Amino acid sequence: MTYQEPWSKKHKKVTGGTPFSLSNSFAEPLTHQELVQLSLERGDLEIVADFNKHSLVYTPNGGSLDLREEIARFYGDDITAENIVVFAGGQAALQTAAIALLDSDSHSIVFTPGYQSVLQAPVHAGSRVTQVPLHPDENWQIDPGAVEAAIQSNTKYMVINEPYNPAGTLMSRQLQQRLKDIAENNGMYLLSDEAYRLLEHDAKDRLPPMADLYTKGLSACTLSKPWGGCGITIGWLALQDLELKQKIIDVQYFGTACPSRASEIQAIMTLRASDLILERRMKIIRRNLALLDKFIADYSDLFEWVRPNAGAIAFVKFKGPLKSDELGDKLAKSGISIKPAYVFTGDYTNHQAYFRIGYGEEVMPRALTALIDFVEENKRAWGLRSS
Repeated sequence: MTYQEPWSKKHKKVTGGTPFSLSNSFAEPLTHQELVQLSLERGDLEIVADFNKHSLVYTPNGGSLDLREEIARFYGDDITAENIVVFAGGQAALQTAAIALLDSDSHSIVFTPGYQSVLQAPVHAGSRVTQVPLHPDENWQIDPGAVEAAIQSNTKYMVINEPYNPAGTLMSRQLQQRLKDIAENNGMYLLSDEAYRLLEHDAKDRLPPMADLYTKGLSACTLSKPWGGCGITIGWLALQDLELKQKIIDVQYFGTACPSRASEIQAIMTLRASDLILERRMKIIRRNLALLDKFIADYSDLFEWVRPNAGAIAFVKFKGPLKSDELGDKLAKSGISIKPAYVFTGDYTNHQAYFRIGYGEEVMPRALTALIDFVEENKRAWGLRSS
């Protein structure tokens, strides 16, 4: 082995039980100390005082005004604080929107493989659902023709995820516009899970938020992915349809009615320091992506991918004799975690060789070194030559 490190309590706390995590999907996690330091450096003493002295009363359903104002600055003129609904995490936003919109008489369109909450939220809301498959030989891109073929008389809702989880790819503006036009022509709501927006590897590829683009569009976001604010547990929806916004708040009331004020203040700290935080996270992502480029090139007889161009995740195909869940089991015994294909698709047979890895964290090179050691130890048993 070329790298060894004790399986310490700190590792367990960070990686969820394995010393080497390639399964995390977020950018380098923030610390509260970092947020305070960034606030003090820009002279924002008031927000630090607010955190230390804030009341523990309930926050308003849908989020406090000051946080919604900060969020609205990331959107265009049609989105103000009134058009923002804040949640205790992004998954709650996806589920709440689906419940507010759908019932057993409705039909929805989702895309697979995909993030579980995106795929399952319409199902949990009682809607009938068509899963439109995506394919690596098409660079995991949505086929508008397949979308049009999936539309039924009661199709009410379509959910996309761009940048795309699990592959880290990004559609073109032309394709985004085409999907918006299909939704508009058929009277559908279109939710875009934009959890990895602002982590485009080339900022010129960045898509406009769906909430800006379409009157029946919703943009979902979370602090956990671009900014690494996982433990802040704040997500939101941006949308122009204020009638739908009220329905969402009514549903939210019976779930996580309001976020904590401490989380809201940390979210404000994060968003006010967004440029610096994103710059630092992108530096880590670009470094780690270069390491993965070399890994894929060095072990091309064992692994392949559609190279990601956004976010901090990649969907990798293992060309050896194991399915990805079998590979995941063996890796876990060596202290390495990945996300096998079954996490992202109900049709596991089509993508059973794939697994997702995350590369957004400072410690990722250690996990990659452990993976390389694992491959070197096992490649002969797999009957493959790799150098």
